[in-house]
Amino acid sequence: MSKERCTECTVPRTARIRSRSSAGPLTLVSMANPSAPITCPNCGASASGKFCSECGAALKGAKCAQCQAELAPGAKFCHRCGTPTGAGGGGRARKSAPAKGADAPASPAASGVAAAAPWAVAGIAFVALIVLIASRRFSSDQPGADASAPVPLAGAGAVDISSMSPNERAQRLFNRVMRLDEQGKSDSVAFFAPMAMNAYAELPAQDADTHYDLGRIYEVTKAYTFAKAQADTILAAQPTNLLGLALAMRVARDMGDTQQAAAYAKRLRAAAPAERKKNLPGYEAHAPDLDAALKEAAK
Repeated sequence: MSKERCTECTVPRTARIRSRSSAGPLTLVSMANPSAPITCPNCGASASGKFCSECGAALKGAKCAQCQAELAPGAKFCHRCGTPTGAGGGGRARKSAPAKGADAPASPAASGVAAAAPWAVAGIAFVALIVLIASRRFSSDQPGADASAPVPLAGAGAVDISSMSPNERAQRLFNRVMRLDEQGKSDSVAFFAPMAMNAYAELPAQDADTHYDLGRIYEVTKAYTFAKAQADTILAAQPTNLLGLALAMRVARDMGDTQQAAAYAKRLRAAAPAERKKNLPGYEAHAPDLDAALKEAAK
């Protein structure tokens, strides 16, 4: 028997047969795989194996490379986990060219979007639950309430902060952040601080008192550059303002600039006698902070 090879491929002539259909050209079928080619139910191309080499659709007997579910013929995605047919190296799907104008092909992680959908829904529900609990916890900040009183259980006299005026909402959030910082609850500070910052940003007017409050919120969240900007804003308008000097001294100390902190402390001590006689509303509201700052400046 002749062993010569076909001029069109590397398979010996004796290992292949030729068949002709009345509707198309000759089709070579390997004797090592006697099963005849089938028509892909998705694109109509002649195909063999378990995945179409033209469009990547599943053929009879194909299984998902991710979850091993049996795929329906012609399917391009797994009905159970959403993985594209042929993903994971098990298929022979043709690599499609990038879309016109696209910079790069989609990330492989995108193939699991369908499988991750239930987790995304659960995540959204969890975030909504946190927001609901946080809004209920504001009931402890009722006007006249003791700042050191324990937070009531959710549902007991809950307060809707959205119904408050911008000033009330900002002040309520500021008090909450400062109290949590004194209690060492850094995770709660990180949760409420962005709300407080947004509340102050929505205020129709900004004065030394509001700049000081916002600066203190930045300070306890360790955003020292932004805290310093609030102090600079106060001192640019009122160079002897005690709130601006106290905030600037604290931030310089937090940033490790002892020389600058000492300079602000000196200015604070010099300005305190005359400034306190003005009895500004901000001085009265932050009297404990100013007393602590003056005590620190005297060291």
